[in-house]
Amino acid sequence: MKEYKILQIKESVFEDNNKQADLLREQLKEDKIFLLNLMSSPGAGKTTTLTRTIELLKDKLRIGVMEADIDSDVDAKTISETGVKVIQLHTGGMCHLDADMTKQGLEGLEAEGTDLVILENVGNLVCPAEFDTGSVKNAMILSVPEGDDKPLKYPLMFSICDVLLVNKIDVMPYFNFNLQACIDRVTKLNPNIKVIPVCAKTGEGIEEFADWLYNETKTWQSV
Repeated sequence: MKEYKILQIKESVFEDNNKQADLLREQLKEDKIFLLNLMSSPGAGKTTTLTRTIELLKDKLRIGVMEADIDSDVDAKTISETGVKVIQLHTGGMCHLDADMTKQGLEGLEAEGTDLVILENVGNLVCPAEFDTGSVKNAMILSVPEGDDKPLKYPLMFSICDVLLVNKIDVMPYFNFNLQACIDRVTKLNPNIKVIPVCAKTGEGIEEFADWLYNETKTWQSV
């Protein structure tokens, strides 16, 4: 039988993407645009949380939103109702965005002149965690119905995020969800992460997240 070579390409793919991500951050710094990468499982409440956050910030910051999905424009239509600039990104079957795709999205959004751009990544706890999008900060949403054990099952996602929103706390009495256990598991993986319990439906906790996002944006622009 003829011998054949096995080539491991994963590392080189990530290395190339990381270089592009660093270049994109440099450009964002020059343009004074803060890019937040928002991730979660499908149905965790990204779009509702984002809508609430925009309402609190749109009079303080010039905001743009990139909605990433394998298909459909449902989320972009919802966000457009807030009055901010928005673009829908179709990933062509890909379960994540990488730095080059994010750059294309920013160009399509015509992000020049914005202070804050939020990328609502594809709903997935695996692939989006592996690819640096070029964002300044990463945020994720974990909803109560998903369970407090998710940091054990998807450690990379929780390790790369700067802030974690624990959403749907209004239904916590109906689920076997231990908030303190979740916080302990997350901070063991990522001691510097900020954890904010929220309820996107009622707005509880969203102001704290909006304040964090506003301060991070202003700090990025001033340095």
